[in-house]
Amino acid sequence: MTETRLYIVRHGKTMFNTLGRAQGWCDSPLTTLGREGIRELGQGFAVDGLTFDEAFSSDSGRTLETLAIVLKELGQESLPHTADRRIREWCFGSLEGLYDEELFHGVLPRTSVVGLDKKLTNLTYQEIAEALVEADTAGWAEPWEVLRDRIWQGFVSIAERLETRGGGNGLVVCHGMTIATLLWLIDPWWEKMMIDNGSVTVLSYEKGHFSIEQVADLSYRYKGREALANERK
Repeated sequence: MTETRLYIVRHGKTMFNTLGRAQGWCDSPLTTLGREGIRELGQGFAVDGLTFDEAFSSDSGRTLETLAIVLKELGQESLPHTADRRIREWCFGSLEGLYDEELFHGVLPRTSVVGLDKKLTNLTYQEIAEALVEADTAGWAEPWEVLRDRIWQGFVSIAERLETRGGGNGLVVCHGMTIATLLWLIDPWWEKMMIDNGSVTVLSYEKGHFSIEQVADLSYRYKGREALANERK
């Protein structure tokens, strides 16, 4: 059996990312620079001779757009693809679209969970989730247990699917806080890890156990950028 490995990509930079707005279950398209960054990523995979046996993404438009660009650069447009809502970003409920500064330094510190005496950098993911639930007037934000379980079950399901089919490389496109939460669930040392747009986190999987190989790696983009620059000469 071939080793099972997940190459988990954070989607390309979007309009909301550029504007500094919270973007969970709401969506915005990739910018021109965002699309170019994902072209670099796809080219970087190609430079390393990396191909994939199956592709997965959340059902958000920005991940679907990212995936399509990567597969085009690899010449793997016909690769089987599954869109899984379980690996969506966190849901911010009625707080979707707020400026990050307003959300994290204005709204959340006024909740009983956080309070003005706590620094956000010291909060656990569970505390942030509980604060979002308290602040969300629509009642759409997910309780920590629901959020935690859907992310974990989504990735385990993807890994088990590949493993059952004999292993191989799975390309997974999803979201920054989703990836960071998964890493924390595997090893709490990784809490609050910054996941850049177009970065790659690599996990291996065997019989129910994830191993972390790379986190938020941008080297594929750098290789792809160089390849594209040489192509333009």
